[in-house]
Amino acid sequence: MAPEKIEPGKEPARVSAGALKAYIGRAFAAVGIPSGDATVLADLITEADLRGSDTHGVFRMPQYCKRIKAGGANPRPVLRVIEERPSTALVDGDNGMGHLAMKLAAETAIAKARQTGIGWVGARMSNHAGPAALYAMMPLAHDMIGLYFAVGSNNHLPPWGGIESLLGTNPVAVAVPTMDEPPVVMDMSPTVAAYGKVRLKASRGEEMPVGWMIDRQGQPLTDPKRADEGSLLPIGAYKGYALSLIIGLLAGPLNRAAIGRDIVDFVKHPEAATNTGQSIVALSVEAFGPVAEFKRSVDTMVRAIRESPRLPGVERIWLPGEQSHTKRLDRAKNGIPIPPPLRKSLDELARELKIDPVV
Repeated sequence: MAPEKIEPGKEPARVSAGALKAYIGRAFAAVGIPSGDATVLADLITEADLRGSDTHGVFRMPQYCKRIKAGGANPRPVLRVIEERPSTALVDGDNGMGHLAMKLAAETAIAKARQTGIGWVGARMSNHAGPAALYAMMPLAHDMIGLYFAVGSNNHLPPWGGIESLLGTNPVAVAVPTMDEPPVVMDMSPTVAAYGKVRLKASRGEEMPVGWMIDRQGQPLTDPKRADEGSLLPIGAYKGYALSLIIGLLAGPLNRAAIGRDIVDFVKHPEAATNTGQSIVALSVEAFGPVAEFKRSVDTMVRAIRESPRLPGVERIWLPGEQSHTKRLDRAKNGIPIPPPLRKSLDELARELKIDPVV
C-alpha cells in the first residue's frame, strides 16, 4: 500500500502540547515504563515537536515502543555514574531510553560546570534520544554554553570515496545564551539531510531532493523507498565525512560505546541493544568573565547578522535556532501539526497498545 500523500497547501490538523504529552505518557506506561520516567520522556519528546523537530519527536513513538516490546530497550533502567572526576563523568544508561540517560548526563555536566567551570559527561549503553538541541539547550538556564555530540543509531555515511557505510549522521549541537534575543542554537548532522528526513519523505510518499543521497554507482537517488540501495551525502564533501568521524570518536569509543561496524541499526533490529554513545558539555560563561557582558555581546552580533545587507530575493537572514524558536512560539499557542500519515501511525499504535488516541 502506497504511503498517503499530503495535499499541497493543506494545513494538517493540530493538537495541543498537553494532549500530545498525555498520549506519549499513556503509550510508554502501556509498554512498562514507570510513570515518572514516562512523564520525563513525554516532556522531552513533546518539546522536540514544539521546536519543529518533526522527525525526532512523536513520529518516533511506534519505533520506540516496538523496541521496548521486542526487548531491544530496557523499560526500567537503573542509571549509574560509573566514572567520575571533578569535571568529567560517564553515565551508564542500562539500555534504557536515551532521553533519560542524556537528561542525567546534562544535569551532571551542569553541576560540575557550576563547581569547576566545565562539565563533560558521556553516556554509554544509551539509545536514540531525540534532537541534539534538547540537551545542548539545558545548560542555557544556568548561564552556560551547551555542546552535544552523539553517534547515530545506524550507519548511512561511507568514508569519502568509499561505498561501505561505516559512519552515521552523527549529530552535533551547540547552544549559546543571550540577553534579549533568542538563544543561538546550532543543531546539525554532518550529512546534507538526516536519515529521519528520508523516512519522513517515505511516510509522506514524497521524493527526496537531488543531493541528499547517491546510489552505489555515485548517481543521485531520490526515491526514499530505495534508500537502502545508497548512502547519504556529507556536507562539504570530505569535510563532512571528517566531521562525522570526529563526532563519532568523541561520543563512541571515548564513552566505551559502539561505532563503525559495531553499530546496531535500531530500526532493522528492534530486539538488539545498541550501546549508543552521547556526550554533553556544559561551559560556564562566568568562568571567563561577566555573564551580562557576554550576553550583550552575543545580542549585538545576532542583530548585526540579522540586519546585514541581503542578497536579492532574500526576505530575512535567520540565526541558527531562530526558526525553531519561532515554531515553538506558534506551536505552543496554536498546537502541533499532525499530518494524516502521522495521525494514522499514532492511531494504529493506540489500538495496538489499547490506549486512548491523541485527542
